[in-house]
Amino acid sequence: MYSIDNKLTKNVMDAKLLKSYKSMRYNTQEKRLFLPEYGRNIQNMVDHCVSIPDRDERKRCADTIINIMGNMFPHLRDVNDFKHILWDHLAIMSDFSLDIDYPYEIIKKEDLYAKPGKLPYSQGRIAYKHYGKNLENMIKRAEAYEPGEERDQLISLLANHMKKSFLTWNKEAVDDVKIFKDLEYLSQGHIVLDQESTKLTESKDILMKKNKNLARRQNK
Repeated sequence: MYSIDNKLTKNVMDAKLLKSYKSMRYNTQEKRLFLPEYGRNIQNMVDHCVSIPDRDERKRCADTIINIMGNMFPHLRDVNDFKHILWDHLAIMSDFSLDIDYPYEIIKKEDLYAKPGKLPYSQGRIAYKHYGKNLENMIKRAEAYEPGEERDQLISLLANHMKKSFLTWNKEAVDDVKIFKDLEYLSQGHIVLDQESTKLTESKDILMKKNKNLARRQNK
């Protein structure tokens, strides 16, 4: 009798396990999640919301889902337009088929999948790559200044910046004459500095400061 009861119990358990196994579905068998960060349960709620025939009830259901979505990411509540973003996400998860009166103007489907335009990229030749294009542009701006103290100060700053840039890529000391010649070349002869009257920061001082900053960053 005992063995028969055990056998019956085992058969019942096997039947339940078989039924449970047949009802199991893997994620690979489910519909693709539009926004996986919200999970399958939220997606199922959205799918149910879309299927509600009554428009008012559908909106109440959407409001509830938005509150749940917001509670999933409380640390983002201070982000600008947080609620707006949630409504955009709700529309995306419904594949833009949720017919309700949205409290915000939601993103359009064609805008969501549109490829961004190409960014313009300057193809202009850089005379000295260790100085960079921005410095060349600043030198052109300096050329347009009227002669005077302001122009002289700007040119002095540019020359010292050129020396720092040079030493960034060339670890050894650089003579000021080299910087003056490069500046004259980049300005097409409009800016000519005299070695006797113009003194730049010493190479050793620039390198020492750079090494100190590097050591400070490494010790953090």
